[in-house]
Amino acid sequence: MSRLVMKFGGTSVADLERIRNVASHVQREVEAGNQVAVVVSAMAGTTDQLVRWTREAAALHDAREYDSVVSAGEQITSGLLAITLQGMGIAARSWLGWQIPVRTDDVHGSARIEGIDVEDLKRRMDDGQVAVVAGFQGIAPDNRITTLGRGGSDTSAVALAAALAARCDIYTDVDGVYTTDPRIVTKARKLARISYEEMLEMASLGAKVLQTRSVEMAMINRVPLQVRSSFDPPGGPFDPQDHGFGPGTLVCGEEDIVEQQVVSGIAYSKDEAKVTLVRVEDKPGVAARIFGPLSENAINVDMIVQNVSEDGETTDLTFTVTHDDLSRAMDVIRDAGSEIGYQDLVGSTDVVKVSVIGIGMRSHAGVAAKMFQVLADKGINIQAITTSEIKISILIDAAYTELAVRALHTAYDLDSE
Repeated sequence: MSRLVMKFGGTSVADLERIRNVASHVQREVEAGNQVAVVVSAMAGTTDQLVRWTREAAALHDAREYDSVVSAGEQITSGLLAITLQGMGIAARSWLGWQIPVRTDDVHGSARIEGIDVEDLKRRMDDGQVAVVAGFQGIAPDNRITTLGRGGSDTSAVALAAALAARCDIYTDVDGVYTTDPRIVTKARKLARISYEEMLEMASLGAKVLQTRSVEMAMINRVPLQVRSSFDPPGGPFDPQDHGFGPGTLVCGEEDIVEQQVVSGIAYSKDEAKVTLVRVEDKPGVAARIFGPLSENAINVDMIVQNVSEDGETTDLTFTVTHDDLSRAMDVIRDAGSEIGYQDLVGSTDVVKVSVIGIGMRSHAGVAAKMFQVLADKGINIQAITTSEIKISILIDAAYTELAVRALHTAYDLDSE
């Protein structure tokens, strides 16, 4: 008998009909002989409404009370699913974060899990009871409710699976991880398996299938992680040892992928904004005076490009931040303007980041050269470049997003046959 953690997001539990559908998936795994824990999000739209109410109640509110309010959505869903399962003759009990307990730090609104005591949960599961756990929440050292940040239910599920030494199935509104966005490239293929490292890059570079923190936690704890759709017919249970594979995408260690493609996927992110400082003095310490204040204001900088002018005395410096941080970043630079010294400051949001990802890059040359040639052939100008061991990201004009993604998808032989 194996342990399994099943996680269902907000669209999967949006109403009672969908909660009954979730219950049928749980029933399938119980009848297959698995010990099951289910982690649920709030019903679709519930958390957004609760957040709006906290802001309407007071623009500046106590983060501890914010967590008390926004964690309520998962409590409702877990109770409704437990009731539904009981009505189907399945032993089930709902659990809130503090009841397990899921212990976190005291950073309300974006807490990090520090430990989970699963002994009582294990005993109940050994007795055949399904544990229905409210995701997204835990308890701080002072016994106040905490929340893990948006998308935190994925993290709850992976952390629980790690504590239970279980497999984790993440059910979403898509049936797996694709080589790119199928809405842009109709020939995008569903991947049977993808490495933790590749999934982590995809999640951080625009793919919305899994939350970044959950992938990182799965990689650290070597939790087998499967992505599958809650809207597919329940079908049979998934066997991670089955090389014929099941209905979703398995996120696993690199060593578990038999055939490794050079490039596994193309990701893109529209949540990019560009800031350019024109004619900055080219001398030691200037970069520190620019990026120091940004760091102090918790503004994350991604790409950085510096172009030295012909006279060698000034430089144009460009960097990227998220859309939400653009206004703050511009204000921070203006406030430090007298120390930095620049002729002009320009911000824009008409850019997009496109990334080529694949663990095969470690052992194959020419991936970057092909990327640059493909874009050049399409007349697409590259504004900035960043790389890692398994990814190349470029910044381009947003108008060329779909053209670039389609061209790269074809160039790296990712189109389905």
